[in-house]
Amino acid sequence: MGGGGQLTEPEEPISGRAAGVYTWEEVQSHCNRNDQWLVINRKVYNITQWVKRHPGGIRVISHYAGEDATEAFTAFHPDLKFVQKFLKPLQIGELAATEPSHDRNKNVSSATIIQDFHTLRAQVESEGLFQARPLFFCLHLGHILLLEALAWLIIWVWGTSWTLTFLSAVMLATTQLQAGWLQHDFGHLSVFKKSSWNHLLHKFVIGHLKGASANWWNHRHFQHHAKPNIFSKDPDVNMLHVFVVGATQPVEYGIKKIKYMPYHHQHKYFFLVGPPLLIPVYFHIQIIHTMISRRDWVDLAWSLSYYLRYLCCSIPMFGLFGSVVFISFVRFLESHGFVWVTQMNHLPMDIDHEKNQDWLSMQLQATCNIKQSLFNDWFSGHLNFQIEHHLFPTMPRHNYHLVAPLVRALCEKHGIPYQVKTLQQGFADVFRSLKHSGDLWLDAYLHK
Repeated sequence: MGGGGQLTEPEEPISGRAAGVYTWEEVQSHCNRNDQWLVINRKVYNITQWVKRHPGGIRVISHYAGEDATEAFTAFHPDLKFVQKFLKPLQIGELAATEPSHDRNKNVSSATIIQDFHTLRAQVESEGLFQARPLFFCLHLGHILLLEALAWLIIWVWGTSWTLTFLSAVMLATTQLQAGWLQHDFGHLSVFKKSSWNHLLHKFVIGHLKGASANWWNHRHFQHHAKPNIFSKDPDVNMLHVFVVGATQPVEYGIKKIKYMPYHHQHKYFFLVGPPLLIPVYFHIQIIHTMISRRDWVDLAWSLSYYLRYLCCSIPMFGLFGSVVFISFVRFLESHGFVWVTQMNHLPMDIDHEKNQDWLSMQLQATCNIKQSLFNDWFSGHLNFQIEHHLFPTMPRHNYHLVAPLVRALCEKHGIPYQVKTLQQGFADVFRSLKHSGDLWLDAYLHK
């Protein structure tokens, strides 16, 4: 599950195919760390050993143990025929004819929603909306490189006055933010038909242009897509006890008298520890630790190439200490843009424990859109169409606006809320949701 990493042809079957017939009760009993089965298109697979080799990471595929993973499998893998080669050795049987295609934890209405979404996906594929326009991504990469070159040129030619240094930092932070959206495109395999080209460009953009790790991003981000806003499965809602989010966690913390932080003030201290520190501190430490602990020397080399390039450009102007301060300030600025864009689509939405919903319902409860405009499209890397991106993660972003009316119509048919906000509303809702969660915690802490 998850399209990250690279697959090579299987050398030999992991296990012979058996002609077993299973019920959902039997499948759902195999959902622990050392015994994992899942279902794709009614076929039952034993993935217990395969999870360690899964290119998208162990956790993302394990999140579907004991469940029907058909919709997630289809969403993450652009070349289904190729991936099928790796499934065949893992198949141990099929669902019994009397069993429904979706697991029994899902409600009856899910079957109709699943079928209608399957029809929508087939329509979108037939209309060519999964076909990327290479020129779009070439121009996007070009404007990143041009803006970064201009940022350095300003201080090389006109000096390092406070005004010019600040202007250069803003421009570099903008390139970092935009490069973040571009690596996101390559990471989701949404640009090239060949996955190998997507992987190569992904490492170039996230490693050489940003100093981060492609594998770290893959293993983290695909979990978010597979189970968005679900505690213990989506790392983006693991707030390390700094914040409480949603409506369930605050009450649980309050009842248990957990008080790592004064959570009723979290909407205030968010501005001090959220946007300023996520990228320059938390992500930076996590990325370095991940690359070294996993001995990911390839990603480490790509990352070091960024810092070598940066120091070569900055040390002649600022010296070593000044260069460290300058890059920290650039990361500080970038982090603000990144946090607000990524959180406005998810943090105000439903955040809870696993509910075993169908793909459409799960994604719509966890995501919302921001109104389209040229600025919003550019500023957010088209993630203002977060709903469409989550439903079709391998779709090139320039086609989100084309599929949006179709998705909205499907949601209206099934009574599923499809939320669209202004950019200002999206930002404000982050603040409001944190305050609401903090108030829930305080009430439970004092009175329950």
